[in-house]
Amino acid sequence: DDDDDEEEEEEEDTTLQNSDVTTKYQEAAKIVQAVLQHLTSMCTPGSTVLDMCAAGDQMVEQRCGAIFTKKGKKNKPMDKGVAFPTCVSVNECVCHCSPLRSSEPMVLAAGDVVKMDVGCHIDGYLALAAHTAVVREAPAAEGEEEKAEPPAPVTGRLADVLAATHIGAEVAAKLIRAGNTNYQVTEAVRRVADAHNVRCVTGTSMHQVKRYVIDGSKQIILRDDVEQKVDECTFETYEVYVVDVAMSTGEGRPRELETKATVFKRAVDKSYKLKMKASRGLLSEVNSKFAALPFTLRALEDEQRARMGVTECVRHELLQPYPVLYERTGEFVAHFKFTVLLLPSGTTKVTGLPLPDFVSSEAQVDEATQAILNTSSKKKKKKNKKRRNAEGEAKGAEDGGDAGEAAA
Repeated sequence: DDDDDEEEEEEEDTTLQNSDVTTKYQEAAKIVQAVLQHLTSMCTPGSTVLDMCAAGDQMVEQRCGAIFTKKGKKNKPMDKGVAFPTCVSVNECVCHCSPLRSSEPMVLAAGDVVKMDVGCHIDGYLALAAHTAVVREAPAAEGEEEKAEPPAPVTGRLADVLAATHIGAEVAAKLIRAGNTNYQVTEAVRRVADAHNVRCVTGTSMHQVKRYVIDGSKQIILRDDVEQKVDECTFETYEVYVVDVAMSTGEGRPRELETKATVFKRAVDKSYKLKMKASRGLLSEVNSKFAALPFTLRALEDEQRARMGVTECVRHELLQPYPVLYERTGEFVAHFKFTVLLLPSGTTKVTGLPLPDFVSSEAQVDEATQAILNTSSKKKKKKNKKRRNAEGEAKGAEDGGDAGEAAA
């Protein structure tokens, strides 16, 4: 009987051709959207980065706990939860900032530019998103006679980089459709950056995602540098991609400073006999809880032991760090990330929030970019009956996912 189960599992269709799989991607996406909206509401003076990261991860776990509660094959509960730890990176910090409880508190102040990154998976099917918000002045305290002025619009270079990054992500989402290639996307996003006189951040790339695979082999680089080349690839129906765009008013060549990485991923193809007890304990816990997807040391039972053991694990390449990267002080950085599903009806954007309406950039995109933004993501085609099921399921997520398109 067990053998039959295993055969069934092997034959399970893990692509969007399976409407159950499409549903899992969409449910993960709904959770990511809700968490990102909640984190955006926490972007107020006095909030701490640690509280925001902890709140994001906790909300993902709670929401996941409430759905797909029926046990599956072999009476095992479905695996679901954080697919990428919540990161909150402020001002010139570009990405991967997810502080530990033991680190110095980072407190938000009015004017801070806050980049939030969230990921959730259901049964290994993952949805990711990132959003950039600006901390507005604290509202006037109750009882104050004068009515507080509405916060001033965001203009100038900060508005340019926010608009360029969001429009760049929208353009990428429109171009990731069956038959197009990765280099078409790279080129189109570069044109948006040029129009706003900002730079794409080097080292950022968008990936195809699959079940339990956050960085699939099909890849789109954001910046076509000499040191970073990828093979040309063509997008196909039933694939899933994460649109990931970061731009800067500076050079866009971020570097590591003294902030230590806290987010890691198990390198599944590597093994080594570790010497330290703390390292062995850490690896054993990672293998049982986070075998495939990234995690934060904060999620481990003993944070102090994890900090001691992580160095040996990284040195022998058992764990791959996600470094905390910084642009030069005084520059503005924005980051937006969407998840898109390539269904037979066209590309459906299932995560990503719209650009806030107080962002006012004077830069104009060129005609070619505007033409891409004006295209519909849907194919105008008679539908094949068999395909209607998967697409019908997609409709619910689209209504939320396409909301961002109007903003650009």
